[in-house]
Amino acid sequence: MKKRKITYIVGLLAAGLFFCTTNVDAARTDIVDVSNHNGYMTVANFQDMLNNYGVKSVITKISEGIYYHDYTAANNINTAQKAGLYINGYHFARYTSVQGAIAEANYAATMAKSDGLPIGSVLVTDVEAEQQNGLSRAQNNANNKAFMDQVAKYGYRSDIYTMSSWLGNKMDINSGGWIASYPYNASGKNWYSNTHAWQWGSTYRFNGSYGNFDVSQSYDDFYTANQSAKVDPRQTISNVVSVKGNDYKAYTTYKADGTPNVGTNVVSATDWLSGGIKVINMKPYFLIGGNIYLPQSSTIFKEKVVVNYSSDYGVLAYTSKGQSIKDSNKTFKGGTEWKTFDTLYDIPNVGWCYKVATDMYIPLNYMQGSGFKG
Repeated sequence: MKKRKITYIVGLLAAGLFFCTTNVDAARTDIVDVSNHNGYMTVANFQDMLNNYGVKSVITKISEGIYYHDYTAANNINTAQKAGLYINGYHFARYTSVQGAIAEANYAATMAKSDGLPIGSVLVTDVEAEQQNGLSRAQNNANNKAFMDQVAKYGYRSDIYTMSSWLGNKMDINSGGWIASYPYNASGKNWYSNTHAWQWGSTYRFNGSYGNFDVSQSYDDFYTANQSAKVDPRQTISNVVSVKGNDYKAYTTYKADGTPNVGTNVVSATDWLSGGIKVINMKPYFLIGGNIYLPQSSTIFKEKVVVNYSSDYGVLAYTSKGQSIKDSNKTFKGGTEWKTFDTLYDIPNVGWCYKVATDMYIPLNYMQGSGFKG
């Protein structure tokens, strides 16, 4: 992304041209991607983009190969969210094999997690380097799939960024994609409208920010989905679940009927965005994908209830007969943790619950990872 842009700008200056100072004949600026080349972006920078240019999403560089971590990523993630923008990340790929792609995915996802990239956001693989240029189409396809499959284990969605000249030549993108192709006049054009986004310029100027920026036009909500645009520091509601353990270990996932899945094991110390909790044989399982359920006992929430509620009011507990317990909400406030059992209880007029004390039950809906949103 940025490496090609530098060459392009130098070429323009050498020719005595000065196209980068104005924005003439532009397409939409739905997405802006940034890196250390743009410095530390401020909340004011991003707010200006949002309010005056229609920017909806930021994609910040996270890493490159297995050796470079972009030092501006954590700042850009934080300031973009505070400005009210959706935030995603990208990794500049150097891999040449499936094994290398998996190693880079692990590195990128680990860095993204440490930088605060929200679970459920997109971690793009940027495939345009000399390493991929020398590979076969089939090898690039296999490598890209391996990268995307691996970052999914950390709870991130993924996409492929590449140049238009590589599409269908150096690689294939069966669905989605983020394609770079720069026309002389981008006004009114909708190139690559069958993809998620089209990067149409690399020298765009925002009056409120210093330097030149890559800009893209988005065709769907892929880069503005599965996350909240704004961060509320008071918010305790979360549907992220973490697989237990620090050492590498694979945990089995299950189908809705309780039978094991094949090829969808999850790795210890990874985070997943849960879409809900399903009760299988009276035990709770988190929904982390299409017909992919992770036992609560395989997570850091084993025999634990974390109250998923943002209000200071708290949630009510119930008796085994389904009667609410007066003032129990003062005890069971959002973010508090309680010891429980692996088995759930079906309480009359309440539904499935966790037992947290003698004749005291918390409804399953208020557990972190239940899909509850407030």
